[in-house]
Amino acid sequence: MSQERVVHDSARTDVVVGVDGSPAARAALRWAVAQARLTGARVHAVTAWDIPAYAAWGVIPYDDLAATAEKQLRRAVQETVGDDERDLTVVETVAPGHPAQVLIDASDHAALLVVGSRGHGGFGGTLLGSVSQHCAQHAHCPVVVVRGKY
Repeated sequence: MSQERVVHDSARTDVVVGVDGSPAARAALRWAVAQARLTGARVHAVTAWDIPAYAAWGVIPYDDLAATAEKQLRRAVQETVGDDERDLTVVETVAPGHPAQVLIDASDHAALLVVGSRGHGGFGGTLLGSVSQHCAQHAHCPVVVVRGKY
C-alpha cells in the first residue's frame, strides 16, 4: 500500500490567468486582477500560440505567431490594468503550445488558475469550452472559470 506525501508550497502566490484576446479572457483577466489586489498576489498573464492545423498548406513564420500573441497579450493587460500598477505586479508570458497544456503547466507553481468560458448561448452556454474544461480537470491548483462580463 503506497502513501502519498502532500507538500504544501507556501510560495504559491501567483494568480495565473489565460489571455487569448476574447471577451471571455478579458473578463477572466479583470477577475484575476481584482483577486490579486485583494490577496496581494502577483498576476501571471499567459498567452499560448500554436501552429494552426492548416500550416501544412504553406510556410507560416513562427516569429509572426509569437509576435502577434505577444502584442495581443500586452494590449489586453494594458487595457485592463492600465498604468495603475502601484499595488500590483503583472508578469506576461507568451508560450508555444496548446493553450490548455500551457496553462496547466503554468498552474504547477500557482495559487490559482483563472480562465474564461466562452459559452455558446442557450443550452450550449451551460457547457464549458474545451480549454477551460481541460484546465478544470487537470490543473495543479484550484481553477476559477469566469462566465459573463465580469
